[in-house]
Parts: sequence; structure tokens; C-alpha cells
Amino acid sequence: MPGKKVDASQQPENKKAGFAAAMGSSPAFAVTPTLVADQVYEALRTAILTGELAGGSPLRVRDVAEMVGTSVMPVREAIRRLEETGLATRVAAHRGAVVREFTVGELIHIYEVRATLEVEAARRGAANVTDADVARMEAALARMQKAVAERRVSDALDDDEDLLRTFYSAGGNPVLVSVIETLWLQCRPYKVIGATEAVEHNDASLWTPQPAILDAARARDVKEATKLTKQSLASARQRLEKRLVPQ
Repeated sequence: MPGKKVDASQQPENKKAGFAAAMGSSPAFAVTPTLVADQVYEALRTAILTGELAGGSPLRVRDVAEMVGTSVMPVREAIRRLEETGLATRVAAHRGAVVREFTVGELIHIYEVRATLEVEAARRGAANVTDADVARMEAALARMQKAVAERRVSDALDDDEDLLRTFYSAGGNPVLVSVIETLWLQCRPYKVIGATEAVEHNDASLWTPQPAILDAARARDVKEATKLTKQSLASARQRLEKRLVPQ
């Protein structure tokens, strides 16, 4: 359904808080004068990635500045950075920016591109991964599993990405890894929703590919690593379609 917009009403109620509510209630928005633009950016980014700021929420410069108690200049810079990373989009020249909304079709297209790039990154990584890389992957997997057990969804996703980042970086193409990371960032609000549901329903399927990918990395098994990566992303795409497309 390429033209269908993601229905915000399908998100959990606690993820649909409006901009003012998120800004007023979240401790992430308490900033200090030091490196204000960086802090405002991180606060807004966190709220978007955790779902506190839903797609379509307005990012009015003066409103944000008033909420965080700073001038408009660092807020403008923070919002500009959100636009650059694909988390916000400008509505019109003089109407400001909003948190980006994806259509279901666009999200599916992102996963198609992810599959193409990440299968290649896994192929390169499995052929070149070192013992030190494997050790870092093991540490990331242990952190991820602990975060899942403790129901810390955002931390679990961070650790999952750390594991894959280490694996993909072993392939020696930083541009490829950078593009993949950008796609991860664009998908993150929806990954949070899916992972939260998986944790709440004790669905372990979301967390089973990572140990298998680690085993393939240990064995330097290129064929198995690429197969697992392809299967994992296909499964993620299927969950996404099931979650967002009305049945």
C-alpha cells in the first residue's frame, strides 16, 4: 500500500502524547546552558525515537524554546539537525517543521533497501571479522539479552545495533555502514513500537537472529551470515506490514 499513511491511532496510547505534553513531562527536556543546541537535539531525538513525539507533531521553534527555557537559536539548530537525519521534515518555508510521518509503502521500501545493503555488509563482515570484533559482538549480545530481560526496549535496540555495527564495520566500508545507520535511525520509532509489543507479549522471535548471526561470525561463515541477515530483515518487514496495515 504505497500511499497509505501510518495510522497514529494504532500506536499505544502512551506513545501518542502531543508535543506539549512530551516536552512538559519528560525529564529528557531539562537542559543546561552548556552545549544547548546539542542537548536540545538529543532531547528531541530521544522523544521521537521513544514515541513521545508521534509522527506529525509540530516542532515550533518558539514553543520548543519556551518549553526548554532557552533562546530560539539553539532550537533552530537542533531542528535543522533533525531534518538532516530524517527525523523531521519541513512543512513549508514559514510553517516550521514536524516530526516525520512515514507511509506504510515508504517503510516497506526502506526495509527493501536495508535488506540489499545489510546482506552485502554481512557478506563483507563475515569474510573479514576479527577475534576482537567477535568479542565486541558477544558483549553487545549479552547487554541486549539483559536489557530484554529487564524490559528496557530502547537499550535492547541500541545493543542490537551495536552488535550489527561491529559486524558490518569489519567489512571495511564505512560509507556502507553510515548509510545503514541512517536507515536504522529513520526506522527507529517503529522499531520501538514493534519491540515494545514483543517484550509485552513475551515474543522472543525478535531477539533470536542475533545469537545465530554471532555464531556465523565466529565461524566466518559468509553464506550463513548473509542468509540469516536476509531472513531477519524479511521477518522484520513482515511484522511491520502486519502491524501497520489494517487487516
